[in-house]
Order: sequence, then structure tokens, then C-alpha cells
Amino acid sequence: MAWFKRQKKRIEQPTPADERRVRTEGLWIKCDACRSIIWKKDLQANWQVCSKCDFHFRLSAKRRLDLLLDDGLWTEQDAELVSSDPLEFVDTKPYAKRLKDTREKLGMNDAIISAQGSLEGRPVICCSMEFQFIGGSMGAVVGEKVARAIERSIEQKAPLIIVSCSGGARMMEGVVSLMQLAKVSAALAKLDDARIPFISVLTDPTTGGVTASYAMLGDLNIAEPGALIGFAGPRVIEQTIRQKLPEGFQRAEFLLEHGFLDAVVHRKELKSYIARSLAFFQN
Repeated sequence: MAWFKRQKKRIEQPTPADERRVRTEGLWIKCDACRSIIWKKDLQANWQVCSKCDFHFRLSAKRRLDLLLDDGLWTEQDAELVSSDPLEFVDTKPYAKRLKDTREKLGMNDAIISAQGSLEGRPVICCSMEFQFIGGSMGAVVGEKVARAIERSIEQKAPLIIVSCSGGARMMEGVVSLMQLAKVSAALAKLDDARIPFISVLTDPTTGGVTASYAMLGDLNIAEPGALIGFAGPRVIEQTIRQKLPEGFQRAEFLLEHGFLDAVVHRKELKSYIARSLAFFQN
């Protein structure tokens, strides 16, 4: 005689592991400086600045324009420009495929947005770089957009602001990329002749060919706290000179102390600081 009798009953299927897991992935982030755990929405509301230690996380190109331009309203220019593949370059994947994937992921055609808007009521031309687009590298499109923004600034007699966030020239475009350094620098000389202010904002990181061209050619060069700024990276320099670099080398505060920058400004104060500077230049 059986001691137990199974009742005919539908056996429940086990709940998939994904459904059993508490959905908190991606909602928190650890601060790179103070190691505090931060609720992502709080960080976004604070313009990507840690509320505990004021560490500045990277800000996207679009959010940067929202921060600087009145009411977050701006009109994009030259959005249709796209990079070609003049060298048919291939590294871990073809350059053409890398461009296509990045465009689809970010919803933008290249590593810079050129926009028109106003800053505290003053019409300005503003360019903002996107580091997530192949390291914010400067290729033919970035150079052309900056050159056109300069021309537009001269035509409209509107101040120019460029926010740099870049690993430098785009190696996949070879000498075509390097040509942009001279092209943009020559255009900025015309802007200077027209006596129109150019304010350069350097964020983390600003290196390579971007530093060697427009990023350091502003009438006023401003950096965010802790930003890495230089031509070659610190590891490359140490390996070349076989010496240990000073503490804080190539960080914004170090460069300010040694005369390479005019100011280091907290992100929340950046808009008002630029507005005061433009008022000074144009009076």
C-alpha cells in the first residue's frame, strides 16, 4: 500500500532566472574618486557631478549643449555630414563598419555637434564633442564642422564656444585627419582678425591633435576640475623619458598652476562664467 498519493496537478514551470533577479543592474554607479555608490538618476540631475566629492563624470555632447544654452534650446547645423573611408582602413573591424555601428548606437553622424543658440540671452555658436563616438576623435567631418562653425560665427558676428572631449586625431583617416589641425587653426586666425571671441572649454579628456589645434587657441581657455589635458598621454611620456611624472601632471589644476589655462571652473558655474567672460570681451 502506498503511503503517498500524487494528486493530478499541473507542475508549475520554474521562474526564469532573469525574472527572479531584482532589477537593479545599471541603476547605481560608483564614483571614480570617492568610491561612493550613487543613484544614477541623482547623478544625471546633478549634471553628472558627484554630490559627495564633486568629481566630474563625462557629459554627453547633447547634455553639454542643454547645460550651456538657454532653456536647453538649440538648432543643430551640418548634421548631414558623414565621414567616408578614404583608406579603407581595417583594424579589429573595418572602419566603415565601426562608423555605421557607432552612428546607430548614438544617433549622431560624427563626434561633434555644431549648434546655434543663446547663452544668457546672447546669440552664440557652440560646438560640443562626444567622446563615445570613436573616442571623440577628429576626422574630416569634425574638422569641417568646426571650420563651418567658425565661418558662421564670422558671418553672424556671434561668439564661438567649443567644448572639447577627445582622444585626438582619428588614425583611421590618416593624413586627412591631420590636415584638420591646420585647416581649423587657419580658420581661427580669421575669427581673431574679425575680433570675435572664441572660448575653448576643455573637459576630460582633451588630448592629441585636438589639444594641438583649436582646444588651446581660445581667447579664454577654461577647463573642468580634474580634466586630463595634454598631447601624449602620461603613460606614453613616462615610457619615453623613463621618469616618473609629478603628481597631478596633465590635470587641469596642474596646467592652471603652470600657465597653460586661464581658469578651472566647476560645471555648475560654467555657463555663468562664460556669460561674464563674453560680456567682458564684447564691451
